[in-house]
Amino acid sequence: MPSANATARLTNERGLHARPCHAIASTALAHGSSLRVRCAGREVDGRSILSLMTLGAAHGMLLEFQADGADAEKLVQALVALVAGGFDEVD
Repeated sequence: MPSANATARLTNERGLHARPCHAIASTALAHGSSLRVRCAGREVDGRSILSLMTLGAAHGMLLEFQADGADAEKLVQALVALVAGGFDEVD
C-alpha cells in the first residue's frame, strides 16, 4: 500500500481550532487514503474533527501527516498547501 509523509508548520495565529480542523478532516475525507496526524508527541485520526481538536496545536507548532492508500501523496500535498496557506486566516 502506498504511503506518504509530510510536515507542516502552523502559520495561522489561532492554531488548530474548529475551522482548520474541519478543513483538514474534509480534505482527508475527500481522499480514499487513511490519515494520521501527529503533533508534540500525540497522534490522532486525521479524518476526525474532534480528534484533531484534542491535539491542542498552536501557532508555530509542527504537524506531521502520514497517509496510507492509493492517493496518499495527493492527500499530504493538499494538506501541506492548506497549512502553508494558513487555512486562509493569515493576514
